[in-house]
Amino acid sequence: MKKSKAIVSASLDMVVPFYDLDPMRIVWHGNYVKYIEDARCELLNKIGYNYNAMEESGYMWPIVDMRLKYVASAKFGSRIRIHADLVEYETRIKIDYKIECLDSHKILNKAYTIQVAIDLVNEELQFESPAVFTDKVKAYV
Repeated sequence: MKKSKAIVSASLDMVVPFYDLDPMRIVWHGNYVKYIEDARCELLNKIGYNYNAMEESGYMWPIVDMRLKYVASAKFGSRIRIHADLVEYETRIKIDYKIECLDSHKILNKAYTIQVAIDLVNEELQFESPAVFTDKVKAYV
């Protein structure tokens, strides 16, 4: 079994709602982005640096890279768990995700996102993560 590189982890359970399905009666591929966003918010809340705190600290953190690998399909009523693992934070935020079906124990999706800090005043890219964020991670760990 592969050992996790996670610095901080969070997970979120949900039941797939009907309105997330496509005409083939499986979760529409774009909704997985919504699911990982929910898990990312859970992770950021856990360390005390959610999107409101980012803005209040003078930074925005846009996603500059996102990759999703669709392994299997989630279906209506499936119980799923979305895992979010912070794996990098010193120069950027990299979060790995895994979505699994709690009923079948199958992996449904693997993904990652990369976010970088942008100063809200001058809109400049920060080549190192601001201390306001790294301090939150270090305090949590």
